[in-house]
Amino acid sequence: MSFGDPNNPYGQPQGQQPPQQPYGQQPGYGYPQQGQPAYGQPQAPQQPYGQQQYGYPGATPQVQPYDAYPGGGYPGGPGGMPELAHWGLRVGAFLIDMLIVLIPYLVLGTIGVIAESGILITVSYILMFGLILGLKAQEGSTGQTPGKKAAGIKLLRERDGQTVGFGMAFVRYLAHILDGLPCYVGYLWPLWDDKKQTFADKICSTVVIKV
Repeated sequence: MSFGDPNNPYGQPQGQQPPQQPYGQQPGYGYPQQGQPAYGQPQAPQQPYGQQQYGYPGATPQVQPYDAYPGGGYPGGPGGMPELAHWGLRVGAFLIDMLIVLIPYLVLGTIGVIAESGILITVSYILMFGLILGLKAQEGSTGQTPGKKAAGIKLLRERDGQTVGFGMAFVRYLAHILDGLPCYVGYLWPLWDDKKQTFADKICSTVVIKV
């Protein structure tokens, strides 16, 4: 029997070392799979599906709630619906916006009448319609016209607190016709309605909140 004999119970011959395991590998378990931590190392926490983390690396992750209302809430969420704008604020915002539209129209239209210029009168109508479209585009994209911004209120979708977009803002503007048909009672409806909505708000599923 010799030291090179595989049946030798006394070990390996001198000068020969047992094969070394690769760094990070435990004996008998093989190499770790690609993308998996080595045996015995802690695994990284998994991010819940559908949530996104915000902030810089190393900071405490902040989870953004889905479709949150500005100011701390959303329907069905922990904050609930934010404070709704009362009737007086809405009237004040409406009057400011009407001044923005009517003053240029009346000035240009009056000049056209005095000068007996059909062109100026036509331009005054085009200007008025263009200003209305501009206000609705601003309201649809940001939730605020100059009047609403001055009053500290904002128009949002009722179901998720997002801005309504230009199309729905213009449809809501047309739906105000229904507010005026029954003796303007639709404009007064927010005085006693639980959600402080006009008929146009109920048709378009919108709310006006305080910011």
